[in-house]
Amino acid sequence: MGIVGDTSAFVKLVILHYHLRPGGIRRVIELATPHLTREARGRITRVVLAIGERADRQWHEQFSRQFSHLPVEVFVEPSFNYLSEQREAPRNILARVRRGIKRLLAGGDAWNCLVWAHNLGVGRNLLLSRELAAACVARGIPMLSHHHDWWFDNRWERWPEMRRFDFRTLAAAARAIFPEQGRFVHAAINHADAAILSRQFGDAALWLPNLTEPAVPTATAHIRAARRWLRNKLAQDQAPVWVSPCRFLRRKNIGEALLLTRWLRPGAWLVVTGAASSAGEIPCFRALETAARQHQWRLRLGVLAGRESDKPGVAELLAVSEVVLLTSLQEGFGLPYLEATAAQRPLLARRLPNIAPDLDRFGFRFPQAYDDILIAPTLFDWRSEQARQMKLFRDWRAAMPSRARELVALPPVLTSALPHPFPFSRLTLTAQLEVLAHPALDSWEACLPLNPFLNAWRRRAAAGQLRVTRWPRKANRWLSGKGYARRIISALATRPKLSRKGFSAVEVQADFIENKVAAHNLYPLLWSTET
Repeated sequence: MGIVGDTSAFVKLVILHYHLRPGGIRRVIELATPHLTREARGRITRVVLAIGERADRQWHEQFSRQFSHLPVEVFVEPSFNYLSEQREAPRNILARVRRGIKRLLAGGDAWNCLVWAHNLGVGRNLLLSRELAAACVARGIPMLSHHHDWWFDNRWERWPEMRRFDFRTLAAAARAIFPEQGRFVHAAINHADAAILSRQFGDAALWLPNLTEPAVPTATAHIRAARRWLRNKLAQDQAPVWVSPCRFLRRKNIGEALLLTRWLRPGAWLVVTGAASSAGEIPCFRALETAARQHQWRLRLGVLAGRESDKPGVAELLAVSEVVLLTSLQEGFGLPYLEATAAQRPLLARRLPNIAPDLDRFGFRFPQAYDDILIAPTLFDWRSEQARQMKLFRDWRAAMPSRARELVALPPVLTSALPHPFPFSRLTLTAQLEVLAHPALDSWEACLPLNPFLNAWRRRAAAGQLRVTRWPRKANRWLSGKGYARRIISALATRPKLSRKGFSAVEVQADFIENKVAAHNLYPLLWSTET
């Protein structure tokens, strides 16, 4: 029996992540933890946030205030953070990780401790993944390994780093992420990934879509304050604001959000809430920011990244914005779909094949969803782009382990002999900036015949009539905080069983890799930090 199934147990809940930077995982932690402690009916008596980097003081205070009689401890161990941001020798980092885990789990055993670890599968610190799993196995501690992203999903730049830290084979990486012993439940946030997990893990696999509930209406005074704050930030009074609520990441494909804003609502600002939060994202951030200044595009990146005490939250920013955009190349869940719905704001969003079926199952219908924006080949240098993608692809592929290299498909641009309309999402940043450099009216007229659905959206945007998605009743069954907490407790209350054929970490990772290197998953923005 799992510890949450024992009514006599008093449990320390350890919530572990690399950091608490603004983003979807931090949002899940802050929303879900109060529900989890309530649904555990008093059996969770202590919460420990184990992180490699502390969040801002305001966030910690707000998080702690949600637990009136429950102590919340913040455990900061810098060696838990991304390996790419640490400068010590690998052996020294390993020693610090081991000491940190020993302190974190001191006194913990199968009956008084539960670990909820986030995103170990993204591979940003495999030393932490491996050593945490080993410590849990040794002490019999159950762990929910909650996977939001995967290192083998267009993040192959992790591989040389892994090898540097002595994970020299795919098998070594797999065993760090998918331990072959111990009491582990592996959760994925979309059904497509959960289905792959369940083939190997059986009852120890869990589909755990992110919790979100219809928002309580923001107070009028807060909306007014947010509007004043935003107008001051943008030095404008009346121009409409369209917002992308996300950290700046290459996979967010912000250039496409800017293109749509300029086409559909001339004169509007595009505001991105977060700045670049890791070193690999900074070159793209700076290139787009520099181009925006040069061409005087109405773009503001990282508008909520400052430390001002009076800055609004994401909910308030959505409330004073006209439209929400989600132009991502890939998402594990796609929280902005639901944030826009909760805020009753129109959403323009790419239809992502791994999560669209889940949203449909929840009952959501998004009238301004699209598959891709096609670009006329006259708007960028096709031959230069083809040569650029060839080099980036060869370098990216060469950095892969040999088994993955054998499986990877050719990207679409490299299979085309002649220029033809091409998705904006599958261009390098260089080519995207070439397209954006054209006057918006010129690129609009060149591309409208390729994307005729945009004409109706442009008319609706001008009239303030873009359609809003309503929150479906059936979504609460899947996305409510109570239901979310109960799924976690149910998964951990019974000892997980592996599938009948046994379990192989190598095989489950191989299943994922074969899926993630298919042609439809290849995007040059993700092949290199310099595109």
